[in-house]
Amino acid sequence: MPTSNTAAINAASRPLTQQDYKTLSLAALGGALEFYDFIIFVFFANAIGQLFFPPEMPEWLRLLQTFGIFAAGYVVRPLGGIVMAHFGDLLGRKRMFTLSILMMAVPTLLIGLLPTYATIGLAAPLLLLLMRIFQGAAVGGEVPGAWVFVSEHVPSRFTGFACGVLTAGLTVGILLGSLVATGLNTVYTPAEITEGAWRYPFLLGGIFGFGAMYLRRWLHETPVFAEMQQRKALATEMPLKSVLRSHRGAVVVSMLLTWMLSAGIVVVILMTPALLQKIHHIAPRTTLVANTVATLCLAFGCIIAGMLADRLGGKRVIFVGSVLLAISTYIFYTTVGSRPDLLLPLYAMTGLFVGVVGAVPYVLVQAFPAQVRFSGLSFSYNLSYAIFGGLTPVVVTLMLKNNVLGPAYYVIGVCVVGMLTALFIKDQRQTVGR
Repeated sequence: MPTSNTAAINAASRPLTQQDYKTLSLAALGGALEFYDFIIFVFFANAIGQLFFPPEMPEWLRLLQTFGIFAAGYVVRPLGGIVMAHFGDLLGRKRMFTLSILMMAVPTLLIGLLPTYATIGLAAPLLLLLMRIFQGAAVGGEVPGAWVFVSEHVPSRFTGFACGVLTAGLTVGILLGSLVATGLNTVYTPAEITEGAWRYPFLLGGIFGFGAMYLRRWLHETPVFAEMQQRKALATEMPLKSVLRSHRGAVVVSMLLTWMLSAGIVVVILMTPALLQKIHHIAPRTTLVANTVATLCLAFGCIIAGMLADRLGGKRVIFVGSVLLAISTYIFYTTVGSRPDLLLPLYAMTGLFVGVVGAVPYVLVQAFPAQVRFSGLSFSYNLSYAIFGGLTPVVVTLMLKNNVLGPAYYVIGVCVVGMLTALFIKDQRQTVGR
């Protein structure tokens, strides 16, 4: 109908309103608090490894198993994501967007209360693993749900900006974790952290999670879902079945781009502080300060990449961004060992170029129609993160046994995958709300 087309054009071309900014702010803040809960584990990997595994275990094996438990949170993401996305496509985005917070807050709080290996033996790492599984299921619905939520709230020509802001919000969760870790390493000695101070960030994270759940009470259902519900245009069959039958190409492209996203975040941002401490014996506080700066640069990089995607399309932004990330990663890892004085600027530069990941959700939300968007994005993103993101810490740790540049080579290789995948991206700007 002409009137419907006119309304759609007006909705796509309108400017961002105060309500749009409020939605973006609340969604990004809630995402930041939940992502803090998910990643704080990695900043205390060394202390957790000492406390939750036998003391006679070789250092490399202890680190490998600790990162393995961290990775378990990624492995179970598809299950949580598929279930929440299924109901998100049928019952509403907001309900699942709020539920994921509760599923994250409880296990985070419990990790801070867990007894260690010295107290209960093998049950300690098993309980820790169980808590990471619950966290993984929660974040499996959170991240894709957040991207869908914000992209369906704003005018289509601001999709990249909205996804970039939300992704920046998630990285602020990493930044918050880095700041908390830096503060603890400033106030407490390594021995005091191992003795009990490591618990504080998890207890704080549980409180953050419940706070984020309260904030999301003020969010409204997306206009796109509300319109589909009113027109009775929701999926008539299981959404995932439709995705696997009719959108296999979009699934493959989305999974490969998620692989690049996971490599940048997991290796460059999450693993690097612990790796610098182990490989180059740089003080924890020094590495965490540098990580804080790099993560702040990453947040700005995500917003810049999203805005550029709105103007130039996802294909160009992801291709060029992958090249810059590969170059900066190589320079960082080959230089920091001999020039630790350059740690801060080199890490900041690399963090900025990791920001190319801010353009990835722009491509992902456009890859699937609205009726199955949550399910398609969630399945692709979480399955890829389970396979690639989950194996990344283990693979990088094993590569380190043979070459200290293993992390750099891994990120560079995945950047090449990102460049090649970018060639197959079909930019469909201003279509998210249709």
